[in-house]
Amino acid sequence: MSEAPVSLSDMRERIDSIDRQIQQLISERAQRAREVATVKGEGLAAIDYYRPEREAHVLRMVVDRNDGPLPDTEMVRLFREIMSSCLAQEDPLKVGYLGPQGTFSEQAVFKHFGHAAYGLPLGSIEEVFQEVASGSADFGVVPVENSGQGMIQVTLDMFLTSDAVICGEIDLHVHQCLLSRADQAEDIRRVYAHPQSFQQCKTWLRVNLPDVGYVPTSSNAEAARLARHADDAAAIASESAGKIYGLNIIAQGVEDRADNTTRFLVIGRNRFPASGNDRTSLLVTVKDRPGALYHVLSPFARRNISMNRIESRPAHTGKWQYAFFIDVSGHVDDEVLQAAIQEIDASAGAVRVLGSYPVALP
Repeated sequence: MSEAPVSLSDMRERIDSIDRQIQQLISERAQRAREVATVKGEGLAAIDYYRPEREAHVLRMVVDRNDGPLPDTEMVRLFREIMSSCLAQEDPLKVGYLGPQGTFSEQAVFKHFGHAAYGLPLGSIEEVFQEVASGSADFGVVPVENSGQGMIQVTLDMFLTSDAVICGEIDLHVHQCLLSRADQAEDIRRVYAHPQSFQQCKTWLRVNLPDVGYVPTSSNAEAARLARHADDAAAIASESAGKIYGLNIIAQGVEDRADNTTRFLVIGRNRFPASGNDRTSLLVTVKDRPGALYHVLSPFARRNISMNRIESRPAHTGKWQYAFFIDVSGHVDDEVLQAAIQEIDASAGAVRVLGSYPVALP
């Protein structure tokens, strides 16, 4: 004998019951977070409770438990928001980023810290470093690399003079839009965008807008802000920037690569313990001698330490002197990595640990 079909009202009642349970558990979690704050002591700020290694561990367990139908990225986003709200009950984290509102940097802030964090829009990447160093911002989020265009040189150069510590990384899938007050591309005579975005969209622009002028700006959100003042102007920016500045979406997905992704770094003032799946960033200034780079890299190879990335920049300490930015797997507290760093420091050049931090989640 077949079971009677479940009615729409029955399904809605079940959903309402589940919602009540979810809300009750979220409230209980928030109460436990308050109790943790009480145990740690009165008068502390949000930064004193924030532990990226703990958050990374919790979110990895979310991914491991996830059997669908929601994808891992969505489950991580939901739990990130819960943790963000729990942390911000007393005082939200203040996070600096390249503004104004509507930039991809702002999206990266919310992806990593959740919307309960207080985003602090700043005028340049240099200002983000300065506000973190002064304590005006608890953390900063800065772009460091794009999957198609390579490293963001200004960010690397800031590490040559700044004491900032890398506390985390964020991988953000970047979808570019052509935004304008106009209703169609034929009316556009000039396009505003950050130079990186022009590079990410150069083929699309050449094919679809071959005769327009290009005007570089300090950020994509700034491009959208400028484009809203003229009917014949457009901006390359995010969909959210279009909503903030009241622009029409003329075209979506104008980036040349479907996998267009920007990696961001979270910078702070303190180091954090290992999370179990970490990356370490090093700044190595080499001595000018034959085989200098070999002597930097061989200690990692002999110890089977995976090197994820290497980039060279002028060291600013003298003509033709270079510093190497190197990312390796592991945490600086790992004995095997400590041994490799000590060997490099003794034989090849000065080593500075820029930070050890959890590998980016989906």
